[in-house]
Amino acid sequence: MKKAVILGERQAGLVEVPDPRPKEDWALVKVHATPMCTEYKAFVGGHKAEFLGHEAVGEVVAVAQPCKVEPGDRVVVQPQYPCGKCALCIAGDYIHCQHCPSFSEFTGSREGSATYAQYVLKPSWLLSPIPDDVSYEKAGLAICGLGPSMGAFDAMGVGAFDTVLITGLGPVGLGGVVNARFRGARVIGVDSVDYRVTRAMEMGAAAVFDPADTDIVKRIRDLTGGRGVDCALDCSGTVAAERLCLDATRRRGKVAYVGECGDDLKIRVSPDLIRTGITIIGSWHYNLSLYPRIAKVIQESPIIDLLISHVLPMSDIQRAFELCASHETAKVILKPWE
Repeated sequence: MKKAVILGERQAGLVEVPDPRPKEDWALVKVHATPMCTEYKAFVGGHKAEFLGHEAVGEVVAVAQPCKVEPGDRVVVQPQYPCGKCALCIAGDYIHCQHCPSFSEFTGSREGSATYAQYVLKPSWLLSPIPDDVSYEKAGLAICGLGPSMGAFDAMGVGAFDTVLITGLGPVGLGGVVNARFRGARVIGVDSVDYRVTRAMEMGAAAVFDPADTDIVKRIRDLTGGRGVDCALDCSGTVAAERLCLDATRRRGKVAYVGECGDDLKIRVSPDLIRTGITIIGSWHYNLSLYPRIAKVIQESPIIDLLISHVLPMSDIQRAFELCASHETAKVILKPWE
């Protein structure tokens, strides 16, 4: 099979590797669409990488034994390789599994673990069925396009009476706009990239502010009767945005963080939490039981098409990475067989 790799700084290409084979209750999926995510950071940073991607949708083409799927099934390939047996996995919170098996030890090779490829191997219980009326490209939004904000909004209980602040309007943040609008919530966004600002406004955001605005907290409060937003979601992974979420949220409000951040956010327990009553939530993905809701958003949202900006052949991986690095995209989808 062919797969995409990073050869060096701002240099990517395709290589040929052996086809993976199914084993026990793991199925082989022919990948028809691969949504791109944070892998572009390695591309920009010059870090070579042979195993790229954690998002995929496709068709089951082989199984080693009877399992939860069969050849011909159209499926969303859920991320990670959890154990499937611990309490978290059984409850649907598999993303937080602490007992993930070694892929290479189980299969004998790492090939089949990367999704920037023509085939991927996955435990059959992590293959979610795609509704008949949903294309592979749109089905790909059920992973990181809509997934992080779906899990966060469910945890915060976001509804039609809420105003939601979303900081960082990349593909995940724009997915947050789609999810929030589907729930009937009012959205205030924060981003500095003109492309993202325009796309969020097209999706129905009430306002989008520049994070460099020194009066941004006041402007947000002015739009909320001086109270602050009901809920805030950071998708940027920056300390400044994480801080803004706390400062712009009303008392007894809720803040969720989905953006990965390697720096330290200073939280003052008394003024930030005790006296405000704010609840802080860390959210990575969504409980597997929420998949039908994501499918419903994909099927029924009037703005879902705006969440996909580019569909490219995987053979054009160099251009795909360059687009992602420009930040002037929504979700970018690769077609591995083109």
